[in-house]
Amino acid sequence: MDTSSFETDLSLFKYDDLEALPEEYRELTEDERTERIEAARAELGDDVVVLGHNYQRREIVEHADFIGDSYQLSKEAANADADYVVFGGVTFMAESADIITDDSQSVILPSMEASCPMAGMAEALQVDAAWADITDAAPDENIIPITYMNSYADLKAFCAEQGGLVCTSSNAHRAFEWAFERGDKVLFLPDKHLGENTAHRLGLEDSTVEWDPWDAEGKTAEAVADADIVLWDGYCQVHERFTADHVAEVREDHQDVNVVVHPECRREVVEAADVVGSTSTITQTVEDADPGETWAIGTEIHLANHLQRWHPEVNVVPLCGDACMDCNAMRQIDPNYLAWVLEELVEGRERNVVEVAAEEKELAQVALDRMLEI
Repeated sequence: MDTSSFETDLSLFKYDDLEALPEEYRELTEDERTERIEAARAELGDDVVVLGHNYQRREIVEHADFIGDSYQLSKEAANADADYVVFGGVTFMAESADIITDDSQSVILPSMEASCPMAGMAEALQVDAAWADITDAAPDENIIPITYMNSYADLKAFCAEQGGLVCTSSNAHRAFEWAFERGDKVLFLPDKHLGENTAHRLGLEDSTVEWDPWDAEGKTAEAVADADIVLWDGYCQVHERFTADHVAEVREDHQDVNVVVHPECRREVVEAADVVGSTSTITQTVEDADPGETWAIGTEIHLANHLQRWHPEVNVVPLCGDACMDCNAMRQIDPNYLAWVLEELVEGRERNVVEVAAEEKELAQVALDRMLEI
């Protein structure tokens, strides 16, 4: 059975030309680094825009022109009149920026190591191979694939080619509704927890099945045929660490605490929280809080730290502590990398450019355009 018509590769090999940090940049002090970043930015002026994801450390976001979630930042890059987009995020985010920015703009990912583990749990080659089994399990039904924004460009392209689309954590429920208007079943990937929480929101929690691509025994055609929603077995390693016990403990430790968590969390955590939403929702929730309120944050630690700095009148509490909430992939964007790539741009050299292949870019844009329709 022919599925994907375009050539792709595993993400591990796709950007094997990205470079490591030169030795001379590895021992910079924070003061030295800050001075050099500011000097490079002044030299480059409007030719560069720096994006800082919510999960980046302070030393990155303090130099960013825009701070936010991945798709929001990509849109800011597309709207910017800058030749260079330096993305403080992970690989799939830089790809998304490359998809929607002008062809004359170069997207640069400072660190070659910043690769999201969840995106790597659903490689397009792997999904392409599984697609035949999944569709064979329900040969008379139209299955619509939906991929979360936290996925590689070639998976976005695959979903477009199969009649599907992309979604964010904020509009996943609308993407599901869009898909069910056009098909009989949904294959949602790569985040099973966001998929399960969306199914609950739509009242379809009793009609889901999990597809584990690594478990041959678990691939039962009957289960797929009986389900309305097939959830790919992927997850965010940070958000999956949160448990209902963490919510109970923070309520015990802090009187009148409110809990806000990301929908990538396990179902039982979402059920125990007061508010559930994207990083934008979490940020807005703290912004809107009354002085003296206590909010426990169930997402990556750096956003919790930013919110406490930005809103000192609110008591911001990490739901399970620094070690529990740290994203190692985001941490790979060491601020010394930022100094390096900016100084290289001053010298006319582009380092660690992320460029999506033309056919993948065109198809991935289709998947994004379908999302914008909803």
